[in-house]
Amino acid sequence: MRYVLDTSALLAHHRQEAGWPAVQALFEDDEAELILVSVSLTEFARRLRELGAIEEEAKAVLVSYELLFGEVAPVDAVTARAAFVLGCRTPRRLPLVDALIAAVAQIKGATLVHRDEHMRAIPSELVRQQDLNPHSTE
Repeated sequence: MRYVLDTSALLAHHRQEAGWPAVQALFEDDEAELILVSVSLTEFARRLRELGAIEEEAKAVLVSYELLFGEVAPVDAVTARAAFVLGCRTPRRLPLVDALIAAVAQIKGATLVHRDEHMRAIPSELVRQQDLNPHSTE
């Protein structure tokens, strides 16, 4: 099975917050095809810096996580158009980076793994999701 991990899933794993064991299980599952969207690299590193990591530490964490994925998916014109449509069809505001990540999951036929309130608003018929948030209503 294919999975796209949202930046929120990476942060949960890295910080061992709610949902991190599910992410660890995916990393250990030889059958799981793990996909990272290129924009998550920037978003993850920026968040690490906000949490106090220096630039070199953030870069090292990025490299170690990147090695866990079979694919780093680029954001191209097809992804950009799909993200636009997802944004139009999601009843609440969907930030651009979240729309791009969700679009890759949709295009790849993958399950979107996240802990992000914005992602929960995406209709399930558009993107299959695994919500790591234990307090989610879904």
